[in-house]
Amino acid sequence: MVAAIAVVALAGVGGGAAVGGGAGGGGPVDSLSARKADSKKSAREGNGDAAWSRLGRRVTRKVDRRDLECLTASFGQVREFFVRTPCRSLDRTVFALDDGAGNVAVVSVVWVGFANRGQVRDFQRVMDVHGSGDIRPLGSALLGLADIAFTGDHYSADPKADNITIAETESVSGVVDVGTLELIAEVAAQLPKP
Repeated sequence: MVAAIAVVALAGVGGGAAVGGGAGGGGPVDSLSARKADSKKSAREGNGDAAWSRLGRRVTRKVDRRDLECLTASFGQVREFFVRTPCRSLDRTVFALDDGAGNVAVVSVVWVGFANRGQVRDFQRVMDVHGSGDIRPLGSALLGLADIAFTGDHYSADPKADNITIAETESVSGVVDVGTLELIAEVAAQLPKP
């Protein structure tokens, strides 16, 4: 029951700088904190390209999908939640982030709409328990990359009113360290629904 699906191959510009480190005043930690804050702000404003550029990455491939319901796209306790509390909307995207040196992370972002804030809070309580199930992320195979399993180890959620955004990341090629994967998930959870 897919309402819409779009596949986009994006031509990126620029190379990749490492997420850590930095020059000048406050040193690497201050620089990373500033880039994290700037990236999250850009993401909230809907400027994903700027958000990823601030982290020395660019989107190389992306697939968006809108589904009509959540039940068939979920499993485990998350699916059980949807049996009792149907969602109002489900939008998913998966994209590849490349640092220009062959280190690629795949990012899944899911936007779920509910009838009210209480349902969002109840849903987040289920989602935040590792191993409780998930909304099936769109797979990296849709991007022409090796298929990977999202473990939930690099996860971030951002509830807003009657919606929640959930982001998960994994390394798909090269080396993307855990801290970077977690940072990418935090930033991706700020992205507005497509």
